Amino acid sequence: MRMQTMTRDPIATARTLSEALPYLQRYDGAIVVIKLGGHAMGSDAAMETFARDVVLMQQVGVNPVIVHGGGPAINAMLKRLNITSEFVGGKRVTDAATMEVVEMVLSGQINKRIVQAINAQGGKALGLSGKDASMITCKAAGPDLGFVGEPVDIKPEILHTLFQDDAIPVIAPLGFDHEGQTYNINGDTAAGAIAAALGADRLLLLTDVDGVRDASGEVVTELTAGQIREMTRAGIIAGGMIPKTETALAAIEGGVRAVVILDGRAPNATLLELYTEHGAGTLIRG
Repeated sequence: MRMQTMTRDPIATARTLSEALPYLQRYDGAIVVIKLGGHAMGSDAAMETFARDVVLMQQVGVNPVIVHGGGPAINAMLKRLNITSEFVGGKRVTDAATMEVVEMVLSGQINKRIVQAINAQGGKALGLSGKDASMITCKAAGPDLGFVGEPVDIKPEILHTLFQDDAIPVIAPLGFDHEGQTYNINGDTAAGAIAAALGADRLLLLTDVDGVRDASGEVVTELTAGQIREMTRAGIIAGGMIPKTETALAAIEGGVRAVVILDGRAPNATLLELYTEHGAGTLIRG
């Protein structure tokens, strides 16, 4: 027997589904890399919504890849363990003790939370890090940063294997060098490098801001690489937005079709971006 009481207008719901058809067709078979920032993970309810959206995306033909951060959780654990942490140029200085905590929190606590959330929604998520299957080889990002790495080689074969098995990769941004040393990689940087190696259709950077803002403070819905560079030179793009736009430009130069910077705290942010006419956040093209 059907429920007679509904909290939503069924006609509006049907109309929304119908209007999404061209976008469903557009992304059928596409690879979409999603960077889930630590500040965008939010509550258990927000994680549940995100996980449901990811499973829905896969159900309608998208191959999603999740690359996550975990800064707030790392900060909390370092504080509990009385380990001092500092930042240089927006990157965490990572000594040996900090590296142990980073790997434990990213590969353990955060990664498994996301995997569990996706699986609870009927998906088949598999957690791994850039060290698994030799996916991400790194070099040291700089002498002042300790064990912070920059990707120099990405081997995405394991991800294609997981796509064939209808699995959803959830990747902790860790890598290693040719001597076997583990490195902490900025999550945006790792997501951009993985997206480029996969030739992804979209890279979605889910963060805690609405998008890139212009000089008047308004979110710009679409920008070219040239406009990004000009806004950076003018000081309009500054602070924490600079590494995100740099990641976007590097990903586009590497072959990613477009990058979107959007507020991951907003409900259904990924679905709004992919399957509605107005999208969400700031779309960046070459």
